[in-house]
Amino acid sequence: MLTVRHDQRDAMIAICLRALPFEGCGLLLGTPDGVVRDVVASPNVAESAKVYEIDPKVLLRTFRRADDEGVEVIGVFHSHTHSEAYPSPTDVRQAPDPSWHYVLISLRDPDTVVRSYRVVNGEVTEEELLVAED
Repeated sequence: MLTVRHDQRDAMIAICLRALPFEGCGLLLGTPDGVVRDVVASPNVAESAKVYEIDPKVLLRTFRRADDEGVEVIGVFHSHTHSEAYPSPTDVRQAPDPSWHYVLISLRDPDTVVRSYRVVNGEVTEEELLVAED
């Protein structure tokens, strides 16, 4: 299970909307039990509506920040601009860490859909995404 606050979910959606027409993306800082402490925006250096790539500088700064603050990078989020909130074959191939949470935000329809997954050895499993009170 992944737990985010309403404002964190809204921040992920806003980051992805601002990135249009490209996919938006960023990292999740939190605890090993899946509680998100902060959402970190990243430019999509791929500048694509079909794939995303976290800026290496943001990745490095975020890992350093995690060490400094005693938290971990526990996952990544990104948008799908024209498809459902489900990992694409490219997303599955590029999933870097089986312990991470992979949050997908579909911007295809007016009602934004946010879902979370685990990707282990190429197998995708949806997990509960709990949106807690602020």
